[in-house]
Amino acid sequence: MGMTLMLMGLLLGGPAHGDTPGPECGQFGPGGELPRLVDAKLQPRTTLLCNAGYASLNSGLVHEPLWSAEHLTDEDVDAAAGIGRVTTRFHADERLADGDGSTLADYRHSGYDRGHMTPSGDMPSVSAQEQTYSLANVVPQTAALNEGVWTGVEMAVRDLARRDGEVYVVTGPAFHGSTRGIGNGVLVPTSTWKAIYDPQQQGTGVYVCKNLDRPSCAMVSVATLIRVVGIDPFPALSDDLKATAMDLPHPQTSPYHPRRTTEGDADQTTRRLLRAGARRLAHMFEED
Repeated sequence: MGMTLMLMGLLLGGPAHGDTPGPECGQFGPGGELPRLVDAKLQPRTTLLCNAGYASLNSGLVHEPLWSAEHLTDEDVDAAAGIGRVTTRFHADERLADGDGSTLADYRHSGYDRGHMTPSGDMPSVSAQEQTYSLANVVPQTAALNEGVWTGVEMAVRDLARRDGEVYVVTGPAFHGSTRGIGNGVLVPTSTWKAIYDPQQQGTGVYVCKNLDRPSCAMVSVATLIRVVGIDPFPALSDDLKATAMDLPHPQTSPYHPRRTTEGDADQTTRRLLRAGARRLAHMFEED
């Protein structure tokens, strides 16, 4: 199944921060290994953030996470269902260097939702759920995607964890030649992806959903994701295991009624980004 993606080829230099996983982070990746940036151009100004229920890698160039990783178990899903939603308060992440993260003001009147990468609905405790509302776990998504099929993907993954006992999940943004931005240079993904490793089935696969007012999703192999996006979500796994996509469950029906995105404010920000030379940051990776 063909799918074309792109993740920002970050051409500007700069130091990396916190890029060595600590012991408290390894639990979120199979074999104790977190996702790896295969494309070195993605590395500058990255910050690894460890949380109770997930880890994320923030990029100071696009002001959002490049990936967010979790180890989702059936016990986690049941505990999260018992808690329900206890907060909707997003917050800027104070662990990031000044200017590296996004702010609440970046999203205000942007026409885009603050779309979770690791979902709050996966978290087994109140404190863990609150941590998912960090803007370092959020990317701009259309309301149609965030409240629609993307919610359905999250629901399907929870059911997979219930059925098989555990799954490893890595979620992130992708860009295909887009220089659209909101606020102070927060890049708007053209797609978001969610990579799955199911230890019981010994299979992997990736959901890829277009960030549009009429979103659609496809399923691709982890090998395709690595080649196109430049991120290996499961570096501890063999190449053979990543070569073919497993039969992932289809997205479920979202309980929400998505709103349509208003793009006027985003267009204004985009023009400002283009004048600042944002096109020089674009580096496209295309699937043949």
